[in-house]
Parts: sequence; C-alpha cells; structure tokens
Amino acid sequence: MGKTRFLLTLSAIAFFVSLVVAHEQSPRAQVSVAAAANLTDVLQAIVSEFEAETGIHPTFSFGSTAQLARQIESGAPFDVFAAADTEHVEELDQKHLLARGSRAVYATGVLALWIPPGTKDSIDRIEDLTRPDVKFIAVAKPELAPYGEATVQTLEHLGIWERVKSKIVYAENINMAKQYGTSNNADAVFTAYSLVLKEGGKKIQVKENLHRPISQELGILADSKNPREARAFVEFLLKGRGRDVLAESGYRVPPLK
Repeated sequence: MGKTRFLLTLSAIAFFVSLVVAHEQSPRAQVSVAAAANLTDVLQAIVSEFEAETGIHPTFSFGSTAQLARQIESGAPFDVFAAADTEHVEELDQKHLLARGSRAVYATGVLALWIPPGTKDSIDRIEDLTRPDVKFIAVAKPELAPYGEATVQTLEHLGIWERVKSKIVYAENINMAKQYGTSNNADAVFTAYSLVLKEGGKKIQVKENLHRPISQELGILADSKNPREARAFVEFLLKGRGRDVLAESGYRVPPLK
C-alpha cells in the first residue's frame, strides 16, 4: 500500500512538473508596434501595466512616421502602426495594408520649443530665436516628421522662417532632435512636449493656431500575425490606461466613444 501511494505521489509530481515546463516553453503572447518617435516615453511607461492586464508583451520600434510607413510598405512584420499624423496611415489604408476599420485618432500632439538646461541664451518666446546669439536650432526633418513640419509652419506663420532657417540643424526624428539639446549641440529644440515634459530647462508650448493640428492616428496591419493581441493593444491605448498616460504626458486625447 505504501509503495502504491509513493508511486502515485511521484506520478502527480511528474505531471505537475510537466505542466510547469510546458507553460514555460509555450511562446508568450506578443504584439509588435511601429511607433512614432514622440511616443517613446509614453509607450515605455505603459509596458508593465499593459502586460499585467493582458498577458501580452509589447515590443516597440520607434522612428519617424515616414520611415516607419516605408518599412511597412516593404513588408516589415509589425502588428500595429501608431503614427504622428493621419496622412501616412491613410496612405497605407488606401493601399489595403491596414485592417479594415482599424484606423483611429488616439491623440493630438503638442509642439514645444525646449531650451535645454545650461543654455546661456535667454529665450523667452519663439521670436527670440532670431537673435544673433542663438546659433543652432534642432528640428526634425519636416519631410519625415509631422512635428518638424509643424515647426516650419510655425516659423513661417510668425514671419521669422527666413531669419532662422540658416540656424536649423535637422534630425531624422524628434527624439534625435532632442538629443542635440541634451548633448549641448543646440541652443533650442523644437520637439514634442511629451518628450521634454519632465526635463529641466524651459518649455514653451507652441500655440495650436500657428500650425496645422498634429492629429495622430493608428491602425492594425492587415497581415498582422497577432491580430487579437493588436486589438488588445489598440483598445488599451484608446480606452484603457494608455489613454490616461497619453493625457498625463501632455497629449490631448479625443473624447471616448
């Protein structure tokens, strides 16, 4: 009797161990997101909460909206595209590269002029960039990044574009533009307010009427290998905790539907 009980106990232990091993060896649910550079801080802040709530591990590829759109057109295996504009998402949708009905505006971006800590120049308004002691202004390439395009529109609207364009150093995206300021290679930086919200130095929010709205749209890729996980991520960003983090990070979020 004792031997039988011992064998049954061993069998139960072996069965339990096999379940644990099978669980550990089973692939973890994942979702791959191509995200505009302005979302770097926001998306990294929601990783743990999203994973805890859904059991899905998100991975992010950050870059300029135009560059990411080109990668998607070339077959990059993303599940979700979170852009910094609506135009590139619309173009992908027209080419049937997005799942039908998956497009949605998730935020409106806020452009800011950031004066990094340690900058000797006293810049209190955008017009001060015309002063001769301001040598370098970092801006994301307008043909690649919507925030860069909004910057040019702002400077043109204020009538100072011709006076400052020789001072501008262009970056591939707004994260890289910010790096120019962080490394003291620029006196001023135009970037997303969300990226400098918690930074030192001076932040000047650019008035909305100086440029076209930076409406940011997302979509699920038509050939996503993880459509269920992609929908869960989109819902988290549109209606869950991700929406709150966007608002807390300086974005304007659309009303809930």
